Amino acid sequence: QVQLVESGGGLVQTGGSRRLSCEASGRTYQINAMRWYRQAPGKERELVAGITSDGTTNYADSVRGRFTISRNTAKNTMYLQMDRLLPEDTAVYYCNAKLVVSIEATMEAWGQGTQVTVSS
Repeated sequence: QVQLVESGGGLVQTGGSRRLSCEASGRTYQINAMRWYRQAPGKERELVAGITSDGTTNYADSVRGRFTISRNTAKNTMYLQMDRLLPEDTAVYYCNAKLVVSIEATMEAWGQGTQVTVSS
């Protein structure tokens, strides 16, 4: 199994920056792609950004140009650098990993989430 632990959330003013971290432990060799999701109150969970094992990244339109996803495989850690934060970025941010458990089977692992609140 893989365990994911997020950190770095907190309160920040509009226009400020924050860096989230997601540290993986356990069978980290199973990890393929990793993603950040977020869920605001009363809304569905949405994909924020993703990064594949070869470093290819993708972003939601709402954060492209403001957020940067990165990954340090040696430290088994993924990051989300969030700049020019807006009140609508307020949400619980979740770390997600796609696991390749066998040739035919994949699974997903989730962290517990970290709250980011952007004050106006």
